[in-house]
Amino acid sequence: MSDVRNTLKKKERLSSGIGLSRLFADGKYGNAGVIRYCYRTGNGLSFNRIVVSVPKKYFRRAVKRNLLKRRIREAYRLNKSLLHVLPDGGIDIIFIYTSREVMDSAAISTDICAALATVNNRCAARAAKAAQEKPAEDDGNE
Repeated sequence: MSDVRNTLKKKERLSSGIGLSRLFADGKYGNAGVIRYCYRTGNGLSFNRIVVSVPKKYFRRAVKRNLLKRRIREAYRLNKSLLHVLPDGGIDIIFIYTSREVMDSAAISTDICAALATVNNRCAARAAKAAQEKPAEDDGNE
């Protein structure tokens, strides 16, 4: 058995107004199937935080909105190992459901995996670029 538990604790959910406003102001956007996401690196914590949104415009009934939010949170919980914590802190990310149809869990999970992989690749590329620039700056000071 694996020692890693797939849990989603309260602290892993982004709920503060300041954190959300920073996410929307400084975040980078992308799409993965029926999921639109916005992420911001460097939250200063040793873990990643998420927010899930299903617009009332698309689903008037709270039962369907809550069903989709549960499916998205479950997909993230099972696949959050795809998103690594960076040295400068974790990543804040919001998932926004954009389809007008209720998708099954497998389709949502596929889209969440694609979004997490994309975010992880972009962050890794940014970190690698920053690592290349740092030695160049050190050489110039000597």
